[in-house]
Amino acid sequence: MTAGAGKERDPGLQPERTRLAWRRTTLASTVAAVLATKTALHGGLSAAGIIACALCCALWLGFLLVAHRRISALASSGSPLALAPRHATAAVLCTVALAACGAALVF
Repeated sequence: MTAGAGKERDPGLQPERTRLAWRRTTLASTVAAVLATKTALHGGLSAAGIIACALCCALWLGFLLVAHRRISALASSGSPLALAPRHATAAVLCTVALAACGAALVF
């Protein structure tokens, strides 16, 4: 018999950890978008810098929307539903595209 076999799992812990993870990821995404914007505008205004800055902001807003919906879903019910595949896909695409934009700005 294992040590934790007699204990029931607290259903509130997993959604709380997931909510906190979404908040941390949103914060990291915000920092990446701000740094990408700073890098894009560092050498002065250019058409490419403005486009990259606008793209980074749009990707950040897309990720923020997905994260806000998920955080709200986790906070509103005792047993949250699984993340919809389209929301997961949107979050992944926004994250990867923001990283690609940041990398393009650096190089």
